[in-house]
Amino acid sequence: MYDLADEKGALDTVAADLASLQAMIGASDDFRRFIKSPVINRVEQSKGIAALAEKAQLAPITRQFLGLVAANRRLFALDEMIRGYNAILADRRGHASAEVTAAAPLSDSQTMALTEALKKSLGRNVQLVTKVDPSILGGLIIKAGSRMVDSSIKSKLQRLKLSLKGVG
Repeated sequence: MYDLADEKGALDTVAADLASLQAMIGASDDFRRFIKSPVINRVEQSKGIAALAEKAQLAPITRQFLGLVAANRRLFALDEMIRGYNAILADRRGHASAEVTAAAPLSDSQTMALTEALKKSLGRNVQLVTKVDPSILGGLIIKAGSRMVDSSIKSKLQRLKLSLKGVG
């Protein structure tokens, strides 16, 4: 997908389309079930994703890509494909991508401070992808490339629990 978008000069257009698709996946349980369900056949998935792409006014190149993915019964991997595209795009532009999981949505000032700290640490411009997962209770989980920092309260409690079991 990246090579085709690059060839057609539509890298930013496709990135915007994929970002809106990723937002739709995150926002709708029904859409997630639709793309992950093995019960829905190839034809129904193709028709459904084509209707969604048209309604969302996605670029023709993105529509063709989604049609191919649906025809090959790979919609279940769409979220990972989007992440892969964004990783390639960021790498080619000299940026790094970091996935941040927080217990509650981050404020603009927190996001800016985190971006600056990661920029200093990684030595590159950083694009944050934020997720909210209340089950971590507090703190952050940051994944940047092959590095991961887990400072969530959930993992700290798990480590404490393990250390207390060893004392007995």
